[in-house]
Amino acid sequence: MAPRDTYRHGDLRNALIAAGVELAREGGPDAVVLREATRRVGVAPNAAYRHFADRRALLAAVSQAGLAELARTMERELVTGSPARARLRALTRGYLAFAQAETGLFRAAFATTGMADTDTEEAAGAEGRTAYRLLTEALDDLAAAGALPPEHRPDAEYFVWSTVHGMAVLLTDGPLRGLRPPQAEEAERRVTDAVERGLCGTSG
Repeated sequence: MAPRDTYRHGDLRNALIAAGVELAREGGPDAVVLREATRRVGVAPNAAYRHFADRRALLAAVSQAGLAELARTMERELVTGSPARARLRALTRGYLAFAQAETGLFRAAFATTGMADTDTEEAAGAEGRTAYRLLTEALDDLAAAGALPPEHRPDAEYFVWSTVHGMAVLLTDGPLRGLRPPQAEEAERRVTDAVERGLCGTSG
């Protein structure tokens, strides 16, 4: 069948994003191209330009979808009513788990051009909070509980985020990607302990 100019379900934009997400899962951000997305959806390539000016626009939307999936993975690690320290460690686990389970989408999630892109409505998880917002709230709770000294609170998000993200990249694209699961888990625990020591002065 020849590709159509319209999408039968009437929501071509979201269908193209979903196709882009699958492409990212398979090959990371470089795999997200308009022509292949339209082929998978079953429409003519020109139909995509009604919703996305170019490949970069589609990749930006896929990035937002990836960030939302990251937030959902982190949310699933949280236990209602758990102490602030436990929530911070749970968010770290979720972040690293997503990076290793969804490496292509993780790479695409951070194919972004600005900090503002990480904290949008489209990047939010099931409870309406982005990964960045989840981290911010956990740190605020840690400070409110007295575990995080006031002088350590300003911009603590960047310390935690950069440390955990760096570990994620080492495990997925760097020299730690060959670690066996028990070794990777131990490395993750050590990094999480180091983050907690850096924030609070003690380990879990």
